[in-house]
Amino acid sequence: MAWNEPGNKGQDPWGNKNGNDKGPPDLDEVFKNISKRFGGKGNGAGGGFSALGFIIVLGIAVVVWGLSGFYTVKEAEKGVALRFGKYIGEVEPGLQWKATFIDEVFPVNVSNVRSIPASGSMLTADENVVLVELDVQYIVVDPYRYLFSAVDANSSLREATDSALRYVVGHNRMDDILTTGRDQIRRDTWEEVERIIKPYNLGIEIRDVNFLPARPPEEVKDAFDDAIAAQEDEQRFIREAEAYSREIEPKARGTVQRMEQQANAYKEREVLEARGKVARFEKLLPEYKAAPEVTRNRLYIDAMSKVLSGTNKVLVDSKAGNNMMYLPLDKLMEQRPQTKTSKPVEVDTVNDSVNSIVNSVGMPLDGRPSRSDRTRQGRN
Repeated sequence: MAWNEPGNKGQDPWGNKNGNDKGPPDLDEVFKNISKRFGGKGNGAGGGFSALGFIIVLGIAVVVWGLSGFYTVKEAEKGVALRFGKYIGEVEPGLQWKATFIDEVFPVNVSNVRSIPASGSMLTADENVVLVELDVQYIVVDPYRYLFSAVDANSSLREATDSALRYVVGHNRMDDILTTGRDQIRRDTWEEVERIIKPYNLGIEIRDVNFLPARPPEEVKDAFDDAIAAQEDEQRFIREAEAYSREIEPKARGTVQRMEQQANAYKEREVLEARGKVARFEKLLPEYKAAPEVTRNRLYIDAMSKVLSGTNKVLVDSKAGNNMMYLPLDKLMEQRPQTKTSKPVEVDTVNDSVNSIVNSVGMPLDGRPSRSDRTRQGRN
């Protein structure tokens, strides 16, 4: 039921006691009532407020405005401060204050490492399709540029990563992407992403690019798995061959050095022996010039003694007769040198041995009996 309907005893919201609808009250009456509440006299429309009431209201408004300006920037963040939309600087972590309705602060996390994935089916340089996945890790180094250099820095980086990845994959063969060239593709993609985002000044720094294992389409996956296994076997055989080479090479070097040392020693020995022979020949030459025949016989005897010292045969000169004689061959064999490398028997030693044999037999080598034998036989 409305307040002015018949039978309604409610009060008029405009203050009419008799229920007469005279419209809303005058603004002067409203100001007078407010002025009375704050201690004013309520005389006149413009002078309704006292100075004290105005100061109190203004003070309360200032306090509320000041308290509303306090805010906190977290430890891992930095704030971007704007004054009427104009950049005025960065805000460090901690409790800060800003002028409400004048300044505006946007906190940005500059410590966490963010990541943006990129993946898709891409065409290689040898016209094969490969499934590639990539993850770019980055941090914010300039909060202002990160917020205002582009509409969305994350979206811009994502598109740049996808473009760089497709460019690099399109310039490499599938075998390199799947096996040995993955690290090179990762570095090339990193460089290409940085080149693309550099003109945009996104305020970010790429920390790492993780090139996840690529895989061929499911239809040819088994064949590529066999190819990868074969390439891994190849690398293993290469490493085993290198290990074997590192094992054999020191031994070969040692053998070469030993052979070189033996050759040098043989060379020095031969040189010294040659010099000794030359020196011996130089000493023998004057003797040969003085007595050629004697020296020739002496050389012949020395040569024959060296030759016959290594044989077990005994030569007997029997020009004077045909008498048989007994020779103690066992004693001669004992006096023969036991090894070929032993010192050869000198001519004097041979002569002494022969004389001892003659004395033991009692007959000279020419077959004639000695004087004592002839006396014993009665022949003067």
